[in-house]
Order: sequence, then C-alpha cells, then structure tokens
Amino acid sequence: MTSKTTKTALTPATHTAPPARFSHGVRKGNLLQVAGQVGFLPAVEGQPPTPAGPTLREQTLQALANVRAILAEGGADWDDVIMVRIYLTDTDHFAELNEIYNAYLDEQGLTQPPAARTTVYVGLPPGLLVEVDALAVLD
Repeated sequence: MTSKTTKTALTPATHTAPPARFSHGVRKGNLLQVAGQVGFLPAVEGQPPTPAGPTLREQTLQALANVRAILAEGGADWDDVIMVRIYLTDTDHFAELNEIYNAYLDEQGLTQPPAARTTVYVGLPPGLLVEVDALAVLD
C-alpha cells in the first residue's frame, strides 16, 4: 500500500484567514503553491485588509513580500520558485512592473536563474493594481 503525502495549508502570521474556501499556500511533498497575493499590508486583527498604497510600486513590493512570507512559512525562498504569475490591471504598467520585479529579486539575492514568469491582464477589486502567485519546488 502506498502512503499518501500530506497536504498542508500555509497561513503566515502576517495573513488573516482567506475570505473564501482556499489556502494562502499549500505544500504537498516537495511542491509549494502560493495563492495569488495582492498588495495588502500585514493583517491587523479586527480591521479590513488595507492596500500598501495607491501606486504600482507600493502594491507590487507588498504583494511580493506577501508571497515571500508564504514561501518562508513552507520552508522555501525565491531560489526554490520555478513559476511566477503576475496579474496586472493596466497594460501601461508592464515596463514599470519589470523594473520593480527585477530590482526586488536583486535585493533578495536570487542566486539561481530566475523563475519562469507569465504576466496577464485582469480585473481586480477597485484600488488593486497587481496580484502575484508562485510555484516552488523544494529539494
């Protein structure tokens, strides 16, 4: 009989419970999937989520920090990430996003080749400009 690998939900202390039936992150075996993260500041009990600010830079840096918190909760870091998806609300933000993303990964000290990345354009709730998810494989 084969043993089944346990699936573990990941919710770092910086996050509140999701508003619907999903996990912020899930680890199963050596795979870790981070759900889409927007630029909300760390959770404050009893208060609604608050965006990091109105700009693409503020929201992108916070969304990436939120992804990183879930990676860390699951025992991973950016070097373990093999796929990143970025969802933008405005096609005019693509060049600025690339600058922010590249600088962020440099600041994180990424030592391996960067992850594959897809960027798509979507509608998000009012005031939100960007969402980021990631897939990591741990050794």
